[in-house]
Amino acid sequence: MDAFERYVTQELRLRIVLADAGVEASAGADGSVAAEGTSESEGIPAGAAASAGTDALVLFVTREALAAGTWAAEAGMAVPAALVQAVRASQERGRFSAGLGETEALPTLGLMRGYQALLLCGLGEAARVSTDAWRDAGVYAARAALGQRLERLAAPLPRADTRAGLCERVQALAEGLWLGGYRMPSYSAAAAAEAPPLQSVALLPAGSAEPSARAELARAIEAARATALAVYTARDLTNLPGNYLGPEELARAAQSLAARYGLECTVLDERGILEHGMGGLAAVGQGSVNPPRMIAVRYRGASSPEAGVLGLVGKGITFDTGGISLKKPDGMEEMISDMGGAAVLLGLIHVLGRLKPPMDVVMVIPTAENMPSGAAFKPGDIVKLMDGQTVEVLNTDAEGRIVLADGVLYAKKLGATRLIDVATLTGAVLVSFADVATGAVTNDDALLQEVLANAQEAGEKIWPLPNYPEYRDMLKSRVADIKNATGRDRWAGCITAGLFIGHFAGETPWVHLDTGGTAWLWSERGTEPAGGTGATVRTLARLLGKS
Repeated sequence: MDAFERYVTQELRLRIVLADAGVEASAGADGSVAAEGTSESEGIPAGAAASAGTDALVLFVTREALAAGTWAAEAGMAVPAALVQAVRASQERGRFSAGLGETEALPTLGLMRGYQALLLCGLGEAARVSTDAWRDAGVYAARAALGQRLERLAAPLPRADTRAGLCERVQALAEGLWLGGYRMPSYSAAAAAEAPPLQSVALLPAGSAEPSARAELARAIEAARATALAVYTARDLTNLPGNYLGPEELARAAQSLAARYGLECTVLDERGILEHGMGGLAAVGQGSVNPPRMIAVRYRGASSPEAGVLGLVGKGITFDTGGISLKKPDGMEEMISDMGGAAVLLGLIHVLGRLKPPMDVVMVIPTAENMPSGAAFKPGDIVKLMDGQTVEVLNTDAEGRIVLADGVLYAKKLGATRLIDVATLTGAVLVSFADVATGAVTNDDALLQEVLANAQEAGEKIWPLPNYPEYRDMLKSRVADIKNATGRDRWAGCITAGLFIGHFAGETPWVHLDTGGTAWLWSERGTEPAGGTGATVRTLARLLGKS
């Protein structure tokens, strides 16, 4: 079994199901979910057991509901008076105030048949309870369950004024529960002794539901499942060490994922790369003993060719030493994440394969190792790209834009009519946005606004940067068509790096997403884990799902 099969998520272990109205989910020892009747006079009372196998009832609580003592009623649950008093005591001691991210687990002491614990999760202030709050609360609920070693949960559905609003909240909550259950793969011999994973969550309707409403909720949960699996895959691939994941292994991962859903996948080896004139990718990869690859995955779902083809291009530098322009050693281990853009695209194969949007998509991943050696490309070299244009290499650590240029040109050759590239492209983006937001550069405001709108719905932070002629002028070369760095001062580094790629996009509508600050975190922050984050997966999954 190779590293991809062992350490990259193939399926989500957590099952989230929608229980029938008037029944509660019964999670068996095998994780399957059956149904058990409850008293119709009480709706879905907390005291009527979901089953002896359900560990905890999860209630999501606003500050206002906690202060007013209406938190159980607003969730549609009947909670014994003794537990209500225990919650009030916890509030008075300052242990739980229902702020977003706060959790409190209380033992039921046999007062709620079938539930060992009551798990309270804060939603924050009622006026601010948005879709994002439900997603975040789901993350914190899953983490709290893992911390308490709870394997099977039940939770009432969110409430909303409209069916569409309910579906949005259910999708966000399910996403959060799945994302909160993510754990970075461990290579430790003692990994088998880790805490058991969260296995099942039953979402309990507050009353009868029309079949059409249940079908919409089921679709919302399936969309969340596809997105969560995409994020898991992106995170796992990003976290793989460089000795487990080289260009050849990344190509095999693409082939495996594409085959799972019956998608077309082609891989060019080093000879094919040269035959296609991809001199940029060939140059970046020539210093490594692990030769480069060019990966293309095609999804066909459009009903007519007039719909166009969305081209997604992802940077796949499986390790980046900087090449001859060697990086500092401190922190270089993070460079296992320099294929974060490629990981995003491979994760999105799950979204295409599961949700089957009515559109055509071509994914292109140029992948290489950027290593120093006697064969490595050097500052001062001139390399020729796929369209015949030449690049003056001033800095071999600015290699990502070179391989992406060949990737964009290849995507256009394969029929892409719109382009989005995702790349851990620059450290300069950290100067502008730290590790909080992804930077965006574009030549087409309409496509950018589409990306930004989906980012907002997905709860991801993306912020546009300007595209002025003066920035493009900084890339002019005296000896080639373009140079890959602006100079020693590195002014506007994030912008000019993106515009280098845009030069090869030409007139094709294009958006560049620089995840150099967001694809990897050194420590857990908020709902984001340490290590690979899968940044921009949720945004692009939304964009694909709406097409």
